[in-house]
Order: sequence, then structure tokens, then C-alpha cells
Amino acid sequence: MTKICPYNRGKAVAYALEWAMSRNPAYLDFEELGGDCTNFASQCLLAGGGVMNITAVFGWYYITSWERTASWTGARFLHRFLTSNNGSGPFASVVPLSEAQPGDLIQLQNEEGISYHTLVVTGRDKRGLLVSGHSRDVCQMPLSAYVAPKVCCLQIQGVRHCSAEE
Repeated sequence: MTKICPYNRGKAVAYALEWAMSRNPAYLDFEELGGDCTNFASQCLLAGGGVMNITAVFGWYYITSWERTASWTGARFLHRFLTSNNGSGPFASVVPLSEAQPGDLIQLQNEEGISYHTLVVTGRDKRGLLVSGHSRDVCQMPLSAYVAPKVCCLQIQGVRHCSAEE
């Protein structure tokens, strides 16, 4: 039977707040290679879930800058992975923004619904959802400051194949 563990939203948010305005040296900074937003979001997901999916091409992992999947660093590929993952690692559902929780991901999308930017929900206040992210480094920025044709909330539902200690 597949073990499913809860996603630790607190750890994901703590990581996001710690690294939103800087870079964790354990990971390559992809800023000059198309952007670092999804790399940052993936790091937050790992902090909250602790399990990668080491499946060539269609998994979700980062071992080195050359040993990683497109889903670790590419917004549209992360969207596909999270919403279709039946294997190890985190999995998500698309939900209305009103259901977003800290630790969930917000993706900005073009008119066709293709994700191009990923942010991490790190809070909520009178202005609405607060997000943190890279590429344009932000910490606790109101989501309302962003303009995009479409906005998608990926609610992290849990993590499969976690260890017994989690």
C-alpha cells in the first residue's frame, strides 16, 4: 500500500521566507538560464515534503544542475508533474484562489493556460494572498501586485512514499 504523508506547510513557508531574497548555495541559480522561480518553488516543496521522484524525464528531482528534471525548474512541467503524479513525491489539485493555503503554489499563466511563473503562498492579510518567489525576488508580496491573463492555484494534497519518520 502506498504511504501518503501530510505536506508540512510550515516547513515549506519557513524555507520560502528564509530564501526568498537570497539563494541557497546547494542549488544552481537559474536566473540567467530562463529564471529561478520554479527552482525556488521546488526547493520549498522539498522542504515541506522531503521526497523527490527520481524518475527520468517525467519525475521531479534535483541532484545537480545537470541531473534534474524539467519539472524541477520549468513552470509548465512542474504543473504537469504535480497534477498527474501518482508516484513518489508531492501531488496537487487545481483549486480556486479562495482555497489557497500557505505552502501552496500560484502559477501565472498565458491566455492558453500554460504556466510561465511560479510563486509560493506564504501568508494572507487584508490585501489577500501573500506570495514569495524568485526571478523578481519577492517576500510576502500581495498576489494582487501581479497581472497575468490567468492565475492557477496548485494546492499540495500530500506526499507519497514518505519515510516512516515523517
